[in-house]
Amino acid sequence: AVEYFQALGVWPKWSLWASKDLKTWQPQGELLFEKTPLTDRFDDGACPNFLPIGDKRILLFFSHQNGGQYLLGDYDGQSHKFRPYDHGRFNHGRVAPGGVHAPSASTDGQGGVINILNINDARYSAEWDHIMSLPQRLTLGADSRVRIEPVAAVASLRGAHRHVGETRLPASEEMVLPGIEGSAMELNLEIDPGRARTVQINVLRSPGAEETTAITFYSYAGNPTNWWYSTPEEVVLDGSQSSTLPDAWPRPPERAIVNREGGSLKLQIFIDRSVVEVFVNGRQYLATRVYPKRKDSL
Repeated sequence: AVEYFQALGVWPKWSLWASKDLKTWQPQGELLFEKTPLTDRFDDGACPNFLPIGDKRILLFFSHQNGGQYLLGDYDGQSHKFRPYDHGRFNHGRVAPGGVHAPSASTDGQGGVINILNINDARYSAEWDHIMSLPQRLTLGADSRVRIEPVAAVASLRGAHRHVGETRLPASEEMVLPGIEGSAMELNLEIDPGRARTVQINVLRSPGAEETTAITFYSYAGNPTNWWYSTPEEVVLDGSQSSTLPDAWPRPPERAIVNREGGSLKLQIFIDRSVVEVFVNGRQYLATRVYPKRKDSL
């Protein structure tokens, strides 16, 4: 007989329930094997999605203070206990304003998980609240860590294509790429930062930069002054200058640690009018809501 399971509750009382007919459910006890420093960091864990991913299990959930997150670990089918060994975030700050909210997920039948998140507003509307993120596919890498990419079907949304070949970026100058503009677009960038300490991409930018949303890579590779502390490289999504509207609430910058492992920086950036989503090297995801007022912020 097929047995069905569902996770219920909020942190720290996630519980597992089982049923053979989807009508009668029996408790299987608390889901987590034990409390650890990894699992002690959450204020709560609502909207749980507990799913297989590769040969592991992933627990996607929502924290009312810190937004969409996940735990990755091993599941014992005999004791019905979950022991996480890794933690990741879809939201790199507080949940509001403009932060990534709760996940809705399902398996894809190929060892991965399809995940859709709702994203909070940063501007009040009496008519609607929240939007949905792009669907993303979560998989397990060779290092048994989560990989995050937009689903392949997103390519069906592509329209006019523009290509910019290999370009050397001058230091301390802003270069506007001709013909690359719009409020609904996908950007695929591969960047070799070399010895640059920062590389910045500005999107939804007005000609005079009165409005702009910045994606900045901070590089600390080979920093000779960094011997005392380990300062990891970061990608920062900053919408604090994105709007001149008086009723748009700016969000503190999203900051995600990046491990390039000596390779290039690969960014897949999706812009859809009031939302910017950034996938970094298939390992990190950042998103924020932005509300440019000017029609030329393209």
